[in-house]
Amino acid sequence: MKKRAILTRRSLKRKRGRAVFSVFGVIQRIGSGFLKVFLFVAVIAAVSLSFLSLYHYLLASPYMKLEQVDMIGVDGKIRNELIDMCGLSSEQSLLGLRLNKLKKRMEEHSWIRSVKLERRFPHTLIVEAEKQIPAALALTDRFYYVNRWGEIFKTVSESDDNDFPIITGLSKNRSRAKEQLSKTMHVITVLESEHDLWSLDKVSEIHLRKDGEISLYFNHLRAEITFMWNELGDKIDGLKRVAEHLNQSGKIDTVTHINLNYEDGAVVSFRNS
Repeated sequence: MKKRAILTRRSLKRKRGRAVFSVFGVIQRIGSGFLKVFLFVAVIAAVSLSFLSLYHYLLASPYMKLEQVDMIGVDGKIRNELIDMCGLSSEQSLLGLRLNKLKKRMEEHSWIRSVKLERRFPHTLIVEAEKQIPAALALTDRFYYVNRWGEIFKTVSESDDNDFPIITGLSKNRSRAKEQLSKTMHVITVLESEHDLWSLDKVSEIHLRKDGEISLYFNHLRAEITFMWNELGDKIDGLKRVAEHLNQSGKIDTVTHINLNYEDGAVVSFRNS
């Protein structure tokens, strides 16, 4: 019995020794893991501080100053206005420019549709600007420029060029007006491919009617010409033949309306003699 008790005590001592050793092993592993994490964080922090210091050095460095602004698509007055709007100067760092903010600011200019910006180190900012090109004038409460995408982009001032077809009959509803202008641009595209008397240059007014109908007024013709917005391309040759016949018969100056919305031809209205 005594021997068995002695063996039992020895077994307990060995188990306790193993338990203590196991606890120290866990503590050692945890301590080693914390040390590795601490070293990793320290290395990351040191690298970040190095990059941050380098970034601030480059911001202040004369080797990264903005010395040149190259603009593509615009020049002269608009170029100078864009530079003034954004406050661009040689005191700024090329690296420190916030391109997204500059892009939004430049696109607020009434003659700029879109802008792309690029840094060209060490000293140049590249500005690729898409300038607005008027295709017509829209008349609502006042005259506005409309580009070839059917977008109203600027109020027409007294000093602006106003030698463009005038769009009338626009809806006051914004989404409806946008749809109308899109259809109008389709008509303008057809007329841009024409020449002489039937070209876009000879159009004085484009009137938007209900249900997609459009009326054209040409400088050389007193009559109103009516058609569906998507059918002018198919019917303009017929319009030319009708106008030629009326001209040869001497009736062209008495015509008030040419309606092309007929499958077999056109209906012509005359003023009373």
